[in-house]
Amino acid sequence: MAKQTFTTGQVLTAAQMTSLQETAMGGGPATAKTANYVLVAADAGTTVAMDAAGATTITVNTGLFAAGDTVFIQNLGAGACTITAGTATVATAGSLILPQNDAGILYFTSASAAIFYDYIQVGATSPLTTKGDLYTFGTSDTRLPVGTNGHTLVADSAEATGLKWAAPAAGGGFTQLASTTPSTATTSFTTISGSHKHLCLVFQDVYASSDNQPLSLTLNGISTSTYSYARIFDTAGTYGQSNAYATTSIAMAGVTNSATATNKAVGVIWFYNYATSGAKSVDWKLVYNRTSAGSFFVMGEGFNTTASAISQIDLTVGAGTWSGGTMTLYGVS
Repeated sequence: MAKQTFTTGQVLTAAQMTSLQETAMGGGPATAKTANYVLVAADAGTTVAMDAAGATTITVNTGLFAAGDTVFIQNLGAGACTITAGTATVATAGSLILPQNDAGILYFTSASAAIFYDYIQVGATSPLTTKGDLYTFGTSDTRLPVGTNGHTLVADSAEATGLKWAAPAAGGGFTQLASTTPSTATTSFTTISGSHKHLCLVFQDVYASSDNQPLSLTLNGISTSTYSYARIFDTAGTYGQSNAYATTSIAMAGVTNSATATNKAVGVIWFYNYATSGAKSVDWKLVYNRTSAGSFFVMGEGFNTTASAISQIDLTVGAGTWSGGTMTLYGVS
């Protein structure tokens, strides 16, 4: 029943009482609409039902309703129905857009202002559609589609939701830059990427063609007297040390000439802050066997005073050639 004015002593008919009861209970026959509609004063206290396949609007204007008036609005059609402020203002804590089978009450606080109470509040209907989707918010609740395998979720204020999927930033892991089986007198690593913080060179089962040949290291092809080093070693239970200053290379150790399982060198060489300019620090630890004198352990530190960012590493044996094993260079971030 539309809003009516009753007089003192007026007797209501059974039909009027039934209509009033239905209206009070939120039921009763609805005024069916199939296209955009502008509310009229007679809609106060009634139900307006939109039933359209496409998107529609219901417009609210001022001067038609009084404070306390209500209009129940439902959307039966497949097209979304939007409650639209015409000359009146319409506030809501939910949504002014009704999907199919949603409804709400338009409650007037004055002749020119109303509050729309959406039955299905924003967020009550999930926007998620696909495995791995995330429920997010930009200006309203929304769906962030699942990202690419291996990507991580990161904050990004430029995105509508403030979030995005992205490939993970380089962490503290090792990235293999090069690997070689040494076979000449000098093994070189060249055109080294400067995108990491440190370098790590790993020896695995490396040996040379001649016994106890010095293993020397130079950087960027520099062979002037700009290197210094200090090392300690254990030769079959006998400890010793050596050092040198202003040399043409860093002398690290001797290397074995045997390809047996027990006579191969293993170890690691670290190059710190290699991508910066200035003096370069080198640390190393190597374990190897000499054919004639048993096992050796050697560790040391060295530096070069003139090297710019390291782009080349040369490892040279004193006589003969490298004969096998692997040398693998890693970038460390």
